[in-house]
Amino acid sequence: MTNRAVVAHAAGDLRIDDLDEPIPDADEAVIAVAYGGVCGSDLHYWRHGAAGASILREPLVLGHELSGTVVRAAVDGSGPAIGTAVAVHPLIPRGDGGTPWPEDRPNLAPASTYLGSAMHLPHTQGGFAERVALPTRMLHTLPSGLDLRTAVLAEPAAVAWHAVAQAGSVAGRRVAVIGSGPIGLLAVAVALHHGAAEVIATDLHALPLSLARSRGARVLDARDEKGLAALHADVVVESSGTVPGLASAIAAARRGGTVILLGLQASGSVPAPVATAITRELTLKGSFRFGDEFADVLRALADGSLDVDGIVTHVVPAAESLSAFQTAGDPSVSSKVVLEFAGG
Repeated sequence: MTNRAVVAHAAGDLRIDDLDEPIPDADEAVIAVAYGGVCGSDLHYWRHGAAGASILREPLVLGHELSGTVVRAAVDGSGPAIGTAVAVHPLIPRGDGGTPWPEDRPNLAPASTYLGSAMHLPHTQGGFAERVALPTRMLHTLPSGLDLRTAVLAEPAAVAWHAVAQAGSVAGRRVAVIGSGPIGLLAVAVALHHGAAEVIATDLHALPLSLARSRGARVLDARDEKGLAALHADVVVESSGTVPGLASAIAAARRGGTVILLGLQASGSVPAPVATAITRELTLKGSFRFGDEFADVLRALADGSLDVDGIVTHVVPAAESLSAFQTAGDPSVSSKVVLEFAGG
């Protein structure tokens, strides 16, 4: 029996490898992966051999946006039973023995591991495989009414949920989202779920703007500097991770407003209109991954109050991963691209 996996070997070298069957530890269950969402970090490993400071030094099974079904339960009795449909929370928080961090915010633990990450050596292998062994602490049973295909959005939706929460309550407020890729679209959906009075989404391409409009957002071309300056948004979520996007986010915020830095900027110094942020007394706040929001997101997906319809634009067999990655890398033709594995 094969166990095919999507493996990045180096920049530009993406392969379908046949892995050994997973041998779980006592607190691990074996999951038949149904769906895996292609994330920006997966694309960076494929294109550049690195995602930020995480550099490929050995072959890496990609993937951290996962849903599937338990086919072998943990022998220690923890976690879900065989046949249970689950979504995967890919973080294991760890301290490094010296760096302080708020223990109620596990996403900030300094030595954490994340599925499909080359941050550490050996790398933390991901879940783009037909079967994987995962700690039961990562596994969340799907609520009634939530299917495996929709559940694959739980991880990126939790990223967006955490970002919007960083601004406090957005109920009755005007929210702008800079960049309408998959995470930006999910931020739009979360802001509307949380009661924003108005959401404005920007992008460079027609497809993401159309998808944002279908969510109920007002849309704006990202190059419209006058339009951005006239937004006066109470909260701005910068989700593009670009230098122009950061400048746009500051320009779009009202005096006394809040800018959430969600898109990951390049490491090192990044130019930004800081003088504007100072004179407007803006609050600039980072947002990194997520913590305990995962269960809330699953419930909102299950009851339909978090509207994600249409954000998945392509579902591609895992055997055609290279084609899927090429599609995912072109925001003019795709939003979220999902791989379908044997468990789907």
